[in-house]
Amino acid sequence: MNHAYITGTGNTAFGRHEGHSTLDLMAQAAKKALHAAQLERKDIDGVLCGYATTLPHLMLSTLFCERFALRPNYAHSLQVGGATGAAMLMLARELVVSGRCKNVLVLAGENRLTGQTRDSSIQTLAQVGHADYEVPNGASVPAYYGLMASRYMHETGVTSEDLAEFAVLMRDNAIRHPDAHLTTPISIAEVLASKPIAEPLRLLDCCPISDGAVALIVSSEAPKGARVRLTGAGQAHLHQHLTAMNDVMDCGAAAASKIAFKEAGFSVSDINYLGIYDSFTITLTMLLEEIGFAPRAGAARRLRQGDFSAKGDLPLNTHGGLLSFGHSGVAGGMAHAVETYLQCAGLAGERQVKVPAHAFVHADGGVMSSHVSLIMSREG
Repeated sequence: MNHAYITGTGNTAFGRHEGHSTLDLMAQAAKKALHAAQLERKDIDGVLCGYATTLPHLMLSTLFCERFALRPNYAHSLQVGGATGAAMLMLARELVVSGRCKNVLVLAGENRLTGQTRDSSIQTLAQVGHADYEVPNGASVPAYYGLMASRYMHETGVTSEDLAEFAVLMRDNAIRHPDAHLTTPISIAEVLASKPIAEPLRLLDCCPISDGAVALIVSSEAPKGARVRLTGAGQAHLHQHLTAMNDVMDCGAAAASKIAFKEAGFSVSDINYLGIYDSFTITLTMLLEEIGFAPRAGAARRLRQGDFSAKGDLPLNTHGGLLSFGHSGVAGGMAHAVETYLQCAGLAGERQVKVPAHAFVHADGGVMSSHVSLIMSREG
């Protein structure tokens, strides 16, 4: 049976890229990934592309292929919100394991910061809400997450101070990454004093909007250097809209991770590194607790103990996550997978933690709606 290895990654810096289009950014990331994988364009026989709100083309994958001089045997675009990057990696794994493709380029990018107005961005993203019951009431994505956060905090006792701890950790991690969007140190007091966006969420509880792109290559042939294999994957989709969410304690993350762990033959205790989606501080807190990396209301306590630090038992989002590395649509979530791969391959430079044997990546789309879990394992 074929295996699926990550053989190369590439990304632009995240932040402001004046004058660069979505395709420009994607091409930069793809070029770096090909170089890292020591592959040529002719070696790519599969292309998976995430959607871009600034370039809503009906055939974005083949549009990029034309721009980048690729002629794959398999290509299409996906969209499941923030879970798209992880879903594409899961599909790439299926394509190479089945023998359909040998080298699949997985990429996404957007000039989301400079390519659209603030109001346009707010209105576009708000469409994840229910067209009849949510959008007409003027809700935004932060509003949806604020409502969910209020319920979760009411039921568990999680506090705003607990959430602030994660904003500070992500910023501390981003400071060590040369491509991160936000690198000014922040304190818990500054998080709590930042302006309210959607109670209980404040500005520093929310990720920024960034320009940027990310690419990974998934191959059937093991690379010559460090071998990092995709050993497990799982999905769960329990609801689409906030008004259809039955239980904030069961959003789908646990169900997706259970499938991934079963497929890989591992459990939570086997994991040495975490790449967890963090569009808001509440997102990160809820995912850590639902999946089982912390008890209910216990994620911040584990953070304070140092468990999620670079030197802890479960280093978390050492690139700074969406909260500080930046959020450029689908590419923002894919950056977690890139950092996880680099840590497993021992290629993270000054951010390198003790090389993980097994790492866990999780992403969600919508309002904790679509969930995808991935497990990466280092071989040799």
